Amino acid sequence: MPPTFSLLILGDEILSGKRADKHLAKTIELLSARGLMLSQAHYAGDDPERITALLRQAFAAARERGEVMFSCGGIGATPDDHTRQCAARALGVDLVLHPQAKALIIERMHDVAREQGIEADVNRPENQHRLNMGVFPAGASIIPNPYNKIPGFTCEAGTGAVHFLPGFPVMAWPMMEGLLDTRYKPYHGQGAVLEKSVIVIGGMEATLTPLMQAIEAAHPGVKVFSLPSVDHAEYGRHIELGVKGAQAAVDCAYPELLAGLLPFGLQLGPELVR
Repeated sequence: MPPTFSLLILGDEILSGKRADKHLAKTIELLSARGLMLSQAHYAGDDPERITALLRQAFAAARERGEVMFSCGGIGATPDDHTRQCAARALGVDLVLHPQAKALIIERMHDVAREQGIEADVNRPENQHRLNMGVFPAGASIIPNPYNKIPGFTCEAGTGAVHFLPGFPVMAWPMMEGLLDTRYKPYHGQGAVLEKSVIVIGGMEATLTPLMQAIEAAHPGVKVFSLPSVDHAEYGRHIELGVKGAQAAVDCAYPELLAGLLPFGLQLGPELVR
């Protein structure tokens, strides 16, 4: 079975509305393209205590159930970046300068200096400060960053892990793709979920609930969902009623759902497959 994937999005700028989050939709897209799915997502501001608490929960889930979390944001070296410190605190380990991260950051210094036509001076105070971006919890491994070489990092916990990525989409998304296409490639396609549904015009959820419960009871592993709408331009008040799960299970459950709707004499609209 594939691991359970979750997402943590950090930054006051997201919660204040100064920046619109793009990570949630993209993470769902990247997982779905590989037959995987996101189980949950969390948002938090730049509050070290809250971040530490969330990461403690993530590491516990990784150890106990092999869960995987992608964390986006807060791994820089400015005063409002707390993620590296919070990860170390949550794990109960020290922060150390990762040698490979150090080498990559110095390489980036030389790249930038070369672009400016000057020689890089690693000992300059600002460059020494930049090395803090390679200070990770002890035992962490790096995540390559194809955009500017400044790596993210992974902290293992049991059979699961938390992967720490930058907040910048242009960096975070290729790094996430790299992990999905290497470390998690063996799981591609194993978390695919099929949805089949029908538009039930004028239906009431309370009336249809016993049918939904009966379908779930008869088909373990299948989830019945009901998405009501009261002001749709074409269908007016209606319910999108369906089932989701593995294809074989859905192929068995969906005809029973349709058959169960017949005694209600409701008008049915289009059927949808996702």
